[in-house]
Amino acid sequence: MNDRIRTDIAHNARVWNFWLGGKDNYPVDRKVGESVTGMYPSIGEVARADRAFLGRAVTYLAGEAGIRQFLDIGTGLPTADNTHEVAQRVAPDARIVYVDNDPIVLTHARALLTSSPEGVTEYIDADAHDPEKILAAVSPTLDLDRPVAVMMLGILNFVLDTDRARSIVRTLMDAVPSGSHLVLTHPTLELGGEGNEEAMEFWNKNATPPIRARSRAEFASFTDGLELLEPGIVSCASWRFAPTTEVAQFGAVARKP
Repeated sequence: MNDRIRTDIAHNARVWNFWLGGKDNYPVDRKVGESVTGMYPSIGEVARADRAFLGRAVTYLAGEAGIRQFLDIGTGLPTADNTHEVAQRVAPDARIVYVDNDPIVLTHARALLTSSPEGVTEYIDADAHDPEKILAAVSPTLDLDRPVAVMMLGILNFVLDTDRARSIVRTLMDAVPSGSHLVLTHPTLELGGEGNEEAMEFWNKNATPPIRARSRAEFASFTDGLELLEPGIVSCASWRFAPTTEVAQFGAVARKP
């Protein structure tokens, strides 16, 4: 087994997989996942709503917006309807680069994230805290002179310093041309998410990496200089969809003018 894979402490990618009903997790992940669910019962709904948001956003970008390049940072473990599957269903020639730094994600991604014959799917082992390394590694798969959809779903919450998180987004978006898009989701203690505070404190004591919530204003600052697409910043469950319930996870898609 890869010596970077730790089975003695819960890890976000595996716990998220557990919440989505997957099997790529260990007893420690299930224990922490069940504890968090006990404190914050809607966490499974958050995970499913985030995945459904990804599907709607990528379908729009590959279709109506005509985007053919996707940079998905913080991929997580492969599950149903991954970014490349959604994009290549609409545009078989779409090119996708996944980025994660968890070795178990890397192992599964190499096996499961296979491209359509017309398109390309690649995987980069890199950390979201190092956007320069990511940008240097995306070629030759992505052409940064052509529009790119930069996907950061549930990843900036692991960048604990908000100024640093803004800098990461700015570095990435400065490197892509006009017509590129930024796709974001992020947990919040707003939108009925107040009960998540205790669960996040438990997470930070019992799992890795540490996490934080952000306010609407903090989330909005990640889109500074970009054009928010309708309906703006909403619960990710409500982005271009009428859900039965909202979840405490902001979602937004913004275009670089």
